[in-house]
Amino acid sequence: MNTPLLQEILGNASRTDTNLDGSSSFKAQTLNFGLLDEYSKREIRRAILTAVAVPGYQVPFGSREMPVARGWGSGGLQISLAIVGPDDVVKVIDQGDDEGVNAVNLRRLIVSSTGIPESTTPEDSTLIQTRHRIPEDPLDARHTLVLQVPVPEPLRGVERDMRELARMHAEADYARMWVSLYEDKVRNGVITRTTGYPCLVNSRYVIATTPIPRWDIPRLHQSEFLSLFGAGREKRIYAVPPHTDVEPLTFEDVPFEVEKTPGAKCRNCASNNTFLVEVLATDVRQSYWVCSDSDWCRRHRELSDSSSQGLMT
Repeated sequence: MNTPLLQEILGNASRTDTNLDGSSSFKAQTLNFGLLDEYSKREIRRAILTAVAVPGYQVPFGSREMPVARGWGSGGLQISLAIVGPDDVVKVIDQGDDEGVNAVNLRRLIVSSTGIPESTTPEDSTLIQTRHRIPEDPLDARHTLVLQVPVPEPLRGVERDMRELARMHAEADYARMWVSLYEDKVRNGVITRTTGYPCLVNSRYVIATTPIPRWDIPRLHQSEFLSLFGAGREKRIYAVPPHTDVEPLTFEDVPFEVEKTPGAKCRNCASNNTFLVEVLATDVRQSYWVCSDSDWCRRHRELSDSSSQGLMT
């Protein structure tokens, strides 16, 4: 695998802003591109390289104090600031919404500390930081997807001891996770786990896919784009490189299924083949469905309106 992003990380992994005599430059001391100092960027880049080389492995790193609280996207923000370049265009979404409070604040911080342009359209973006969703638009090798992770440990629900967790990952001992899924199926008739569904990466490590819905998991399998997962509070980075197998844990007689809403469609664009979320209208005490990806919904609606006007004329 040889992507432009990895070439840039390799070139910058050991770089520091120093003068020829070895002293730090005045520019590096007073203003850093992307807020982080160069030594912090170098450490994060090296952790990213390790994560890409060993897909699914949780790489520890020294999580820095950021202008956002840990648990609100500090891990993804550090990855974005470490790999962003002056030629990038950034898009930040929160549960599919570009105008969410978390998305607006993180995007403002990245743009103000780098001066790079921003966009709401994946086609125009190269760096996409997200919380809980993957954009509906197809992504390719030009894109780097940075996911904010609240809990990176997929086995936390079946084991609390950190030493035992490390042993289970080292020996690929995921029997207790399989038992947990089996008990869920027996008790409820279906596997009820939706967000953060455990997946086996490259036939080796089980990862937590963050709180993205099951709807987005198939898009990680053999993807064209690089996915980087950052957990600032837990101080972990892991990755799913392009063209890597991502297999949801499931039984032979219980096929993996994504979320379904039979008969539902978006109230705004009438789409029925995207991930929909239910919204409660408190004024009329009724609920309706809308696309989770607000920008995709807006563009789809505008395209439909323009097509309708063209037919009328």
